[in-house]
Amino acid sequence: MTDTPRDSPIGRAPDDRDGRSSRRAFLASAGALGAVGLAGCIDFPGGGNDDSEPFNWIGSGPGARLGQDGTPMSAMPDLEGELTVYSGRHQFLVGDLIDSINSLYDDFHAEVRYGGSSSEMVNQIITEGSGTPADVFYSVNAGSLGSLAESGRTQALSSDLLELVRPEFHTDQWIGTSGRARSVPYNTNAFSASELPDDIMAYPDLDADFGWAPTYGSCQAFVTAMRILEGDEATRQWIEGMLDQGIQTYPDEFVANQAIADGEIDVGFTNHYYIQRVLDGNPDAPIATAFTQGDAGATFNVAGAAVVDQANDPTLAENFVRHLLSAEAQAYFAVETFEYPLAPGVDPVGDLPRIDELDVPDVDLAQLGDMSGTVDLMESAGVEL
Repeated sequence: MTDTPRDSPIGRAPDDRDGRSSRRAFLASAGALGAVGLAGCIDFPGGGNDDSEPFNWIGSGPGARLGQDGTPMSAMPDLEGELTVYSGRHQFLVGDLIDSINSLYDDFHAEVRYGGSSSEMVNQIITEGSGTPADVFYSVNAGSLGSLAESGRTQALSSDLLELVRPEFHTDQWIGTSGRARSVPYNTNAFSASELPDDIMAYPDLDADFGWAPTYGSCQAFVTAMRILEGDEATRQWIEGMLDQGIQTYPDEFVANQAIADGEIDVGFTNHYYIQRVLDGNPDAPIATAFTQGDAGATFNVAGAAVVDQANDPTLAENFVRHLLSAEAQAYFAVETFEYPLAPGVDPVGDLPRIDELDVPDVDLAQLGDMSGTVDLMESAGVEL
């Protein structure tokens, strides 16, 4: 997964050794995260856009400016001990959040080992066998979580942890912590939302200049979902139809969205948050988000975590994962990474529908990680990968 870094300074807890009391004092204080870069260009529910007022992730729960509910970290079990987290999520996306969790507890430390990809970290855990130091696996997608679970390298999670998200966003072996929706970004100078099909299979018949990033894992997961829902032959015909349309190839989905905003192409197929990142840099960019209904174009995938089978302290590992579903962490995902929060009561930012307003297809998320057949089909249809 390729993303565009953002500056996101996070403050540190006071150097106080009074244990839980220092934590409570810190949680009640105002100092935690610095000002958010997109405060001037996205309307926060329940608040204004005053750049002079810093947004506090941990200092005041989810923050009055976001108007969010959810369970704050102060209501969650204390963390004590050491954990090793193998992360398929990049440091520039989640490092500050994990550092802030570390800073809340005098006697806790999560050491994070960042890999190039989630699949790489899965392979490393499997290769290390019973000697792996990994306690928690943090993945950018459900497919890698499913792969680790299918290898027998995860532990069943407690029911009270699983209840923090909707059933479709967890199994008994892993839980989603944030989500992303497939979407159809479009140039508002070329189309209005009403002019775009709500059926992904109709797009080869649309008179438009298209773009995508077919080497991207999320794009291949989208095609995998199409194979599951429509079958291989219909998927092949869709790909061939898009190639006949002259669909342009981009190295990643952010670049594809920037091309839409620049008027280079009219329509793309990407994850929703790249549109928000373009608008973060240029609020007046002529780009907007459309969604299809109940098909592969509306697939919803999750980043999430699992407790590794060799975890030294499974309870500590679970409670760390629980912190990723706190109101503060969920607000962080909404504002910093532009993802969909998964905990109830925490909404996305920007002009986006809530999760329960999306018409998401019924697809087993774990199946989206099995993309070898998808790559073969795409190549045989003429896609250069």
